[in-house]
Amino acid sequence: MSLFEINKIIAAIIFTLVIIYIINKIGNIIINPKTPEEQAYKIEIPETEVSSNEIAESTEKSNIEPISLLLKDASLEKGEKLASKCSACHNFKKGEPHKIGPNLFGIIDRPIGTLDGYAYSSEMATFGDKWTYENLAKFLYKPKDYIKGTKMNFTGLKKVEDRANMVLWLREKSDNPPPLP
Repeated sequence: MSLFEINKIIAAIIFTLVIIYIINKIGNIIINPKTPEEQAYKIEIPETEVSSNEIAESTEKSNIEPISLLLKDASLEKGEKLASKCSACHNFKKGEPHKIGPNLFGIIDRPIGTLDGYAYSSEMATFGDKWTYENLAKFLYKPKDYIKGTKMNFTGLKKVEDRANMVLWLREKSDNPPPLP
């Protein structure tokens, strides 16, 4: 291949690029596209603060089955088996140190997010309620829905019987278990 042929190829490529550039400019003049400052429609949504109690109330409305009637027939053995999943992050005996999650000894009727020596998320620490049987069951159903911002990475227990078994087992982890409802 001679130098003259290489020059013809380079000239053809440059000529093609110039033609594409000119066609692009002519097309833009004819169509006159204007790019808006924002490339999406802005939808105005008023900002409202949602309190922890409102979160709990919205969760209550979401048809989570109550466990109170199931507690009398719940199984401690099944609850203990379910709790084995939790033992990677929680301790259950009195005086044991916290793990990734707080020690759950005596959790029933304890104020939410108040155990000394454990750094709760701000949402959990300011929730302002206590761990009743039903609150604990709702939390165990889907923790991140019940208390937005919780550090607990557990998907939840979907079966109401599993939640009742777990709550009954947790009730027994206390010096003085509260009476069943």
